[in-house]
Formats: sequence, structure tokens, C-alpha cells
Amino acid sequence: MRFAIGDSDFLLDGEPHRVLSGAIHYFRVHPDLWQDRIRKARLMGLNTIETYVAWNAHAPQPGTFSLEGGLDLGRFLDLVAAEGMHAIVRPGPYICAEWSNGGLPYWLFADGTVGVRRNEPGFLAAVRDYLEQLAPVLVPRQIDQGGPIVLVQVENEYGAYGSDASYLRALEQMHRDIGLTVPFTSVDQPMGTMLEDGSLPSLHKTGSFGSRSKERLARLRQAQPTGPLMCSEFWDGWFDSWGEHHHTTPAPASASDLDDLLAAGGSVNVYMFHGGTNFGFTNGANDKGVYRPIATSYDYDAPLDEAGRPTAKFHAFRSVIERYAPVPPLPASMQPGGSGVLGESVASGASVASGASVASGDGLEARPAPAADVAVRLDRVAPLRALLPALTAWSTHDEPPTFDALGAASGFVLYRTEVDLPDGGVLTVGTEVRDRAVVSVDGVVVGVLEREHHDRAIALPPVTGTLELLVEDQGRVDYGPRIGEPKGLIGGVAVDGVPLARWSASPLTLDPIAPAALDQLAALETSDGDVLAGPVLAAGSFDLTSTEDRYLSLDGFRKGVAWVNGFCLGRYWSRGPQKTLAVPGPVLRTGRNEVVVFELHASASRSVCMLLEPDLGHTEA
Repeated sequence: MRFAIGDSDFLLDGEPHRVLSGAIHYFRVHPDLWQDRIRKARLMGLNTIETYVAWNAHAPQPGTFSLEGGLDLGRFLDLVAAEGMHAIVRPGPYICAEWSNGGLPYWLFADGTVGVRRNEPGFLAAVRDYLEQLAPVLVPRQIDQGGPIVLVQVENEYGAYGSDASYLRALEQMHRDIGLTVPFTSVDQPMGTMLEDGSLPSLHKTGSFGSRSKERLARLRQAQPTGPLMCSEFWDGWFDSWGEHHHTTPAPASASDLDDLLAAGGSVNVYMFHGGTNFGFTNGANDKGVYRPIATSYDYDAPLDEAGRPTAKFHAFRSVIERYAPVPPLPASMQPGGSGVLGESVASGASVASGASVASGDGLEARPAPAADVAVRLDRVAPLRALLPALTAWSTHDEPPTFDALGAASGFVLYRTEVDLPDGGVLTVGTEVRDRAVVSVDGVVVGVLEREHHDRAIALPPVTGTLELLVEDQGRVDYGPRIGEPKGLIGGVAVDGVPLARWSASPLTLDPIAPAALDQLAALETSDGDVLAGPVLAAGSFDLTSTEDRYLSLDGFRKGVAWVNGFCLGRYWSRGPQKTLAVPGPVLRTGRNEVVVFELHASASRSVCMLLEPDLGHTEA
């Protein structure tokens, strides 16, 4: 088959074809749930799945590249093909996506000499290596080779960042050099000169917007005089940042804008169809004068919510789509008021080998009724200091090193030095705290420095002993000029103007959490009491008779990280807006399960709860 760009339409084997796509990021969804989410996209009436490729997820350290487990992009694309759908792939190299560092590996910029998103030899050489690693996955899965891929995007909203045509030409050539033959696209907002600045004549321009479709398409047509009109990011919701309100868009308004887009003959990629979750420490951040880390949930108020269930927007969009294209019958479980659960054949996440096919039936086999919510008491408790030997690998430095210099992509780094301050003093970080530091003397917390508040100084009490700063990277900036910046205590640390030297530093091994730490927690005697004083790790066990998706409620806890059966669910924070952490069913097991919580501050309770339904009562800012 061939897929091409005609004078007014996309052409599939020479016939006009409308792309009805939905975004699902494979790296934000447990791999055993990929098939379920893809099938639900088809049931809404979509014919295509779009995904970014997160370079930094595949290459967390220099010289590594993983395509296994949740990073098996080939398997994800094979599942798309098995569902009878096409695929749009957006390898970047920059993706934004509210993802850490916009998908760019932290190590790329560690020595300060490599350019960011520009025609610079070091950056382009790394991009070439990245694309060559992807070639065996992408090239044989193009539509003209019997695969699902019909479009590939070069860069991402580059017009909002720069206008270096030589950089875009180099990227385009690299994509061609690895053997990609399908049409190439670019995407930018139809505002100002972004569409022109972010593209080339050889790249088909598409738009990104979520409202005023007629006006946006008119501007897109001005920039792209011929060929099909396409909104390749139709924003049906928005992402959440910690401490802000939960973003929603009314389903009728979004559906009306979608209707206007399709009535104009446009193609679409719904961003997002299913948002998923920023598991672990993968969330990004924005900084437009004030640093704002992205929440763990990436629900996005999408047609399929974080729990994988259809929302009112799913049904509203489906009603619009069926005016322009055939839609498949909707199983009872997916109709309004239904459970949103497809049959066992889908939800169990049976593996599919590369190139293999799966049945595309609607999977209506009923699942057994789930058990009730399960309360879990965290009855094994250890202060962080007691577990440090299992979590750290110390190195010594004259000044506090950055996360990047330590080889830490994300998470936490503990900085330690000995001080003699009989009268106390004022501790000052030279340039900036990136992003949050819990300051302790001799194991007693004295305060917190927050990047969001532009904190750089804190008063220390009299101390002759150990000064510690537990620094959390709350998310690398994913948009704008601060992409690629280092993390840690930037500019050194001084007390009363005198620099502190002779530091020990260590990243904490938390994603995945060090097995030795889990073993120590498992071996602890159970203890009484309710209050937890952080930084502390606490563990508890619970039993299940079935393994449906659940949601961890940490009511009463303040800020930290949680794991279930060693799988890092991500960060929690009492400031909201999200109130529960998604626990994918495939992470759970029948029988005994373990939950571990790393609380940075305090909790008046040792009880958490494994809910069957998410608590969607998002807190307000």
C-alpha cells in the first residue's frame, strides 16, 4: 500500500483518505494495557494511533538503548496494525509532551558544549545515532512495507522555539537516510509566524490547537496552500501542574470544535485520546518565570481517562465522527453507564511478538466481580538514614556536583558535609535550587528550599556535625529556553558567605528502588503508632484475589513517592490537584502484595488504601 499527500487530500492507494487519529504514548501506559487502549480508540471511530518517541526513556544513560518491556515500540506498533489501524510516529528528537526534558537525554548536555535544538555538530551527531537505533523498528513498519506507519513528524512545534532552517533540513535528511519513505510533517500553532518558522517546503505543515477550528484552519491554509488540512494536535483537554486546579474542557464545546474541523474536510489527531501516567520520575515542568512541575497523572481530561474508561467526551466525539466516517458497534461495557472494561482477552494484556497479529474482536467475555477497596497499614518503618547504605553510592567533591555530573537523570540526590557552626548561620545556594531541598542538621530537618518560591537561603541553628541537603529534581523543564539545564545546587553552597567544601554526594536508588532496601524493609519488625516523621520509608502488605486496576489513596500524607510490588507509581503531593496514584492491574498479583511509601515530611496516619475507583475529586489550588 502507498500513503501520499495529494493536492487536497491524503491519498491511500490513490484514493482520498481522512486521518482520524488519537494520541496514546506507549511510555505512559503499562505495556499489558496497550491493546486495551488501542482497541478503545478504534471503538470511538478512530483509524490511526499517534505516539511520540521518548528518546531519554530509551537512552537513560550514554551508550544505552532499550527497546524492551514498556519501551517495546515495535510491539506497540504491531498491536496498532493488528487492530487494523494506521500509525503516526513523532520521534522528535524533541517532543515536549510535558515529559522530562522534552524527551532529550540529560547526559547530552552534561558537559555544556552540546547545542539544544539547533544546527550544532554535537547535537546532530547524537540525533543521528538515535535515529539509527530506531531505524530497525520504524523502517520495516512503514505502510509501503506492509506496516502501519503512514506519517512521521520531524521535530515538534519548532516555530515556538526557533527558525533555523538549516537545522530542520539536517533533521529531515537524517530521517530519510535511515530509510523512512512515508510523508514527513511538521506541527506548529497557527499563530504569528510559527507555522513558517517551524517548517520547510518539503515538510507538510499541520496545526496544533483546541478551539476556534475554522479560524485556525484558515491560518493553516495560508501557510500550507495545497494538500490536506490537518490538526495533528487537537487539544481536547490540558495537563495539570502541582498546586494548580484540575484542567477540564466541556465535552460539548470540544465536540463542536471537532465537528467544525471535520466539516471543513480536515484530518485530526486527538491529543490526547488517552493520556496515561507519568510513572516514576518522568514528568516534565514549565518555567516561564515561575517553575511549575507537572503532576504524576496525565489524564488530560481525554476521551479515555487515566483509568482507561470512556468519558462523556468519548461519546461526544464518537457521535461527531460517525457523521463523517463509519464507526464500529460499541460493546455494552463501553456505552454510557457501562463499566468501561473490555473482555479478558484484551485486558489481560497477552503478549504479541513483533509482526504477529491478534484477533480484532471486541473482547466481550465478562471478568469476575472485583473485591472491595483494601486498607493497608504501613507497619514496617525505617528512617531514610537507616536505609542509606542500601540506597547510596557516595562520592566526594570539593563543591556540590550537579545531578548530571553524578549520572543522575532524575529523582533525589543527597548532599552531605561536616560543619562547625557554634553560632549557627545563614546557608545560601549561589544561583538556584533545582528544584527542592530538605535541609537537615544532625538528622533533624530545619527547613525546605523551594525553587518555585525562588528560595536560596535558610537560617541554620548552632551545629557541629553533619549538614545534609536532600535535593529533589521535580521534573526537568520540557518547553522553552531552559530545556537541558542541569539539576542540583547550582552555584555552590555557602554559610554566612563562606563556601562549604568537602562534600559527599549520592543519588538515591529509587526507580527502581534498590532490592536491598526492599529486603531491609521486609525484614523489619512491625511497629505500633500512627505518626510518620520524615524523611522516612514505610511498608505494608495486602492480599488480593483479583488484579484489576486500582488507585492508591495517601490521604494524610504530605509529599513523596510510592511503589507497589517494586513498581514506581510516581510522586504524590498533598497540594493536589490529583488525589490518588494509578496502579495498573498488571503490576498487582493475586495473593500477597507490597506497598512502600517514601514520605519526605510527615503523616498523621500509617494507613493507605487500594481503591477500586480513582478519587476524581481533584483538589483546587
